[in-house]
Amino acid sequence: MSKYATGKRSKAISDRSGLEFPYREMVREWNGSFVHYTEFEPKQPQLEPKPTGGDGVALLNVRPDRTEPATTVRIVDNGFETYEAGSRIINVLSPGHGLTSGTTYRFRGPPTTSAGSSFTYSNPESFDGITGANIAKSTGYTITTGLYKNDAVITTDYATSNYFHFTVDTDTATTGEIKGGGYGCSVGPVTIEAW
Repeated sequence: MSKYATGKRSKAISDRSGLEFPYREMVREWNGSFVHYTEFEPKQPQLEPKPTGGDGVALLNVRPDRTEPATTVRIVDNGFETYEAGSRIINVLSPGHGLTSGTTYRFRGPPTTSAGSSFTYSNPESFDGITGANIAKSTGYTITTGLYKNDAVITTDYATSNYFHFTVDTDTATTGEIKGGGYGCSVGPVTIEAW
């Protein structure tokens, strides 16, 4: 193996500036350049970024989303209103009902208890020639959102979000524009049963 001289009287040319400097004052940079210590530039930290893992996607101790159970929507007290005499159209007031036009829903009266402590729904109260049993028929009625007035459906934002109407099967209104149905009535999917 060969020996190298110490270079205490030697001179070296800087790779950066091209100037002559004492050999012992020279240093090697990260890129291999031989430069004077006053010209030394450290490596830019952005050239060696710290490794980072990907963003976490999964959560620890998660629970799957549940399927919301079907529920009923409350109808205001005496929220049913007949359209006109001889008509089978019933307007219903249920603020913010969120029901879908063209879907079949079942109407129910207030919940009651029967023998054996089970809950059941009674029929809405009869009014203006419309029987509560006809309103609460088990197969339900297809509704249309909006308020039925003057032989047309009012479809403003207020009317569609607060009113809907349906046509009963057999009964017709005696007088028209009469409110009824009683207290505690609701509307919801046909499949909901009392417990």
